[in-house]
Amino acid sequence: MKRILLIGTGGTIASEVTEGGLAPELATKDLLAHIPEISEICRVDCVQLLNLDSTNIVPEHWLMMARCIREHYGDYDGFVLTHGTDTMAYTAAALSYLIQKSPKPILLTGAQKPIGFDSTDSKINLTDAFRCATEDLPGVSIVFNNRVIPGTRARKTRSKSFQAFSSINYPYLGVLQGGVLLRYIRQECGDAPVFYDALDPRVALMKLTPGADRAQADFLLEQNDALIIESFGVGGLPEGGGFYECLHRWMDAGKIVVLTTQVSNEGSDLGVYHVGRRLKNKLRVLEAYDMTTEAVVAKLMWILGRTREQAEVERLFYQPVAQDILWPADT
Repeated sequence: MKRILLIGTGGTIASEVTEGGLAPELATKDLLAHIPEISEICRVDCVQLLNLDSTNIVPEHWLMMARCIREHYGDYDGFVLTHGTDTMAYTAAALSYLIQKSPKPILLTGAQKPIGFDSTDSKINLTDAFRCATEDLPGVSIVFNNRVIPGTRARKTRSKSFQAFSSINYPYLGVLQGGVLLRYIRQECGDAPVFYDALDPRVALMKLTPGADRAQADFLLEQNDALIIESFGVGGLPEGGGFYECLHRWMDAGKIVVLTTQVSNEGSDLGVYHVGRRLKNKLRVLEAYDMTTEAVVAKLMWILGRTREQAEVERLFYQPVAQDILWPADT
């Protein structure tokens, strides 16, 4: 029987009703007490790493999770992390960069309703995650609502219903039916994982709105090492408002700028319209293509934790990691 390490970080799955609203209160062993049938699937040991609402998760916590897995990697066949749903996609992306080429499953799951509620998705999600942890399912994934989603492709697209997560611009890795994993895609892996232990959290995100000018971008670039701009459609910036001059100034000063799109599916293509083409051709801003915003945030933090040299940042950004980008050849 395979050995799986359950790592608790909090979230709705571990929450109880308090006077101030739902709050994480339960430990990992409390979760297991609700689903004793797990003992028939695998042997489980527990680590209570955090007990936080995922709104309170920060990059330092991602490093803690990666270190925990690294310290225990040789002792277990797979890993399950319970996590709040609100920032789970960011954590899954971050772990995909901090732990690369893992031949063992590293699975995140959680719930939209606490495990103690009568109507809850907690028990099935956690059970499915343990089933997947015993399978040949390498790399970092989210297991939720009977779906297995690559860690770099997940996004929370529903705030309340059980079908909380979607896989953006990439197929599901598999589905679970009747407790059986039907795997569609096997992520690439190595003989051993490659761990990283540094992130630069000074990465900002700006959502473009009609009528915006450069003031917000100037402020964010002054305070941070990189700025991601979620633009409209396939991508571009207004020709008024001083955006071009803003980016030119800050990129000359060594800041990194990435253009992505607010549209969830099909990605960006800066070469289509004039408002995007000169940004790519003259300023050489980076383009997210079909990457999720969550993956772009985490990838930039990982890259800038390794290097500040712009050519190397560009090379690493377009180098696919864990199926995060499919269009690098178009750069």
